[in-house]
Amino acid sequence: MSAQEATMTAPGMRRPGRRVLPRRSVRARLTAWYSVLFLLSGAVLLAITGGVGASVSSVARAHSATQGGTQPPQPEAATIHAAVSHSLLVGSAVALGVMTVASLVLGWIVAGRVLRPLRVMTAATQRISEENLHERLAMPGPGDELKDLADTIDGLLERLEGAFAAQRGFVANASHELRTPLTTMRACVDVAVAKPEPVPPQTVVLAGRLRTELDRVDQLLDGFLVLARAQHGGLPGQATISLEYVVSAALAVRAEAIAARRLIVHHASGPDGTWVRGSQALLCRMVDNVIDNAIAHNTDGGWISATTGSDGRLARLVVETGGDILDPQQVAHLAQPFRRLRADRTGSDNGAGLGLSIVAAIASAHRGTLDLQARPGGGLCVAVALPLATQTVPVGVPA
Repeated sequence: MSAQEATMTAPGMRRPGRRVLPRRSVRARLTAWYSVLFLLSGAVLLAITGGVGASVSSVARAHSATQGGTQPPQPEAATIHAAVSHSLLVGSAVALGVMTVASLVLGWIVAGRVLRPLRVMTAATQRISEENLHERLAMPGPGDELKDLADTIDGLLERLEGAFAAQRGFVANASHELRTPLTTMRACVDVAVAKPEPVPPQTVVLAGRLRTELDRVDQLLDGFLVLARAQHGGLPGQATISLEYVVSAALAVRAEAIAARRLIVHHASGPDGTWVRGSQALLCRMVDNVIDNAIAHNTDGGWISATTGSDGRLARLVVETGGDILDPQQVAHLAQPFRRLRADRTGSDNGAGLGLSIVAAIASAHRGTLDLQARPGGGLCVAVALPLATQTVPVGVPA
């Protein structure tokens, strides 16, 4: 892992040694600016009032001196005038303080009222995801800048919905259309080999290779369909199932492949069965891909550790394998389609590099996560976390 990647953290995580400052909202900044401007204008007004009062006092004293130069001074009038000026300044200062507090309250209320449409748009935008791109902000109100912003976001969502629909339709249609020529090719191979006259050995070998390649292409198309359904489609066959039961069934089905490679399997589970809610077909496919990956990318005579459990909020499936020491940077990209560690890497999709990407897509569709880590001693650790089901209603899982 590079130094740059080592300093990066996940979204919402703060870096060690760095103090996180509270976020300054636009509403607080608007209130502060409004109050500061009001305070400055009030201070200027107070200074003008004080200056006018002092000027009037000096003019009065000068006028008194010119009109009655022989008359004795009148200190009582000057004292009264000074007291009135002082009272005027004190009253103005108190009024300025009261109005400053009132401006803070009014500024906070007005700023909140002005920014309310932005909060509504933010909440609606955060609520919209790939599963509900059909929703729109539909912001009511006059045709101002905020309305223009909402309409622009609605247009963007419409284009995104069209792009996702086009991608989903293309993958599904292409996968279905390609099955027809594959079926025809497989039938032609079977007919050529099944002729009554003796078939040359070279033809039999070629037919076997063609069947193998056709099976690989067929599995690749099936992987495309599952990936498209998990990324952009719904979740068919909603049910509450036991993650432990699915893992046990997957290991039982692959007992022959496990024995062929002389692998030692350690299967541990929690006491609660680890119940999850979602598409039964997709969840089974997710577990199958994880187990297939552990069998295929292992060493003969190696080991597999499959553990299921929960922490009270999330159900977890952790599958670890032994093997060669892997590059952590390459392992971090294995969840992307067509990513493999080596050119000869084979897996549940026969080298297509879709196995773990399908796992990541299915986990994400069920509001879960996939974490891939290279084990320090060699091998791979695959950890899947899914939300626990609120109700544990057992259903059958096909073996």
